[in-house]
Amino acid sequence: MVKAVVLISVEVGKEEEVLESLKDIKEVEKSYFVYGVYDIVAIVNGKSLDDIRSTVVNQIRKYPAVRSTITMVVVKELP
Repeated sequence: MVKAVVLISVEVGKEEEVLESLKDIKEVEKSYFVYGVYDIVAIVNGKSLDDIRSTVVNQIRKYPAVRSTITMVVVKELP
């Protein structure tokens, strides 16, 4: 199993809409509306790096309000 943290920048005022839409993506384990440089942080799971890429490119980035994403693959997780 591969896990990634995805930082998402969205259009002003569309944060809640995108956050709600992420619920429909089964690979999104959790998502958070945050303050700072990015608007949403999502935890994405997949069987491989290609699965993570596919989720980000073909599902998360498909929303018109998403302006950009940064994906950070988790290397190690503490229990």
